[in-house]
Amino acid sequence: MTASDFRPPWWCRNRHLQTLYPTLFRQPVSIELKTEQLELADGDFIDLVWTEELIPTSPIVVLLHGLEGSIDSPYVKGLLHVAIKNQWQAMLMHFRGCSGRHNRLDRSYHSGDTADLAFLLNTLMQRYPDRPLAAVGISLGGNILLKYLGESGVNSLLKAAMAISVPFDLADGAHALDQGFAKLYQSYLIGHIRKKMQDKFKHKQAPVNMKKISQWRNFFSFDDNVTAPIHGFNGVDDYYCRSSSKQFLPLIRIPTLLLHSKDDPFMSHAAIPTEKELSGTTLLELCENGGHVGFIYQDETGKLAYWAEKRMAEFFREQLIR
Repeated sequence: MTASDFRPPWWCRNRHLQTLYPTLFRQPVSIELKTEQLELADGDFIDLVWTEELIPTSPIVVLLHGLEGSIDSPYVKGLLHVAIKNQWQAMLMHFRGCSGRHNRLDRSYHSGDTADLAFLLNTLMQRYPDRPLAAVGISLGGNILLKYLGESGVNSLLKAAMAISVPFDLADGAHALDQGFAKLYQSYLIGHIRKKMQDKFKHKQAPVNMKKISQWRNFFSFDDNVTAPIHGFNGVDDYYCRSSSKQFLPLIRIPTLLLHSKDDPFMSHAAIPTEKELSGTTLLELCENGGHVGFIYQDETGKLAYWAEKRMAEFFREQLIR
């Protein structure tokens, strides 16, 4: 564990401003992209978005977005741009149903769903056996990434990984998002999922009672009545217990950087892992400020920049280029 050198601008130290500023004010980066539909073993599919291949032997960096994120999430374009500047090829893996079109099966995705990531990495390894693979997970995507790394251990197909603003303990996160101002984040996210489900099951039988879906307004009730039963868990406690990444951290065996803020409004300070809970290959960079997937600072020219992008470039250059 190490204290971060990250310092926010004087006017952007508030955790909610750090969290909301990129969504409200960040200008989108223009990137040339191509899409791919990847067929999965269970008959479903996921949509991938690729940057151009600049060097045939360069590393491939896989991005995993947060809850209800997509290629349109401001942090995604920023991280893709960093990969391009370093002449790496990058790809965003959309979780099922997050690319702007519904997936085929009734099930969707959840915070502990590592099977699709494992399938994707195996596919990439078969296609590009000589190209190193790395991954960056943001929020929910980071939880999935860390769980995968712990499950796979020394057999991980990744050479390096970075996880940003991870909800290490899902029950803790659900409680934090049901308090004070953070309820606005909770309301927005659950509302987005609810609308998507209502559209998806408009003309077919839903696996849950859609007439009651508007009653489940916090993550505990929503995950207990929707997420858990759809994905085969025995209620919300079973889902949170089995899917939280914190328990998998000691099992990680590849170089992994965790970037986290003490003031993250999506979880409490108690969720942050201690040094004893980290493996010897894992570095937790802990910031005093930064909010949730914020980490806005001023670079040497005085322009606003994003610390997560700076640290991704530095860490992967160190781990992938030897």
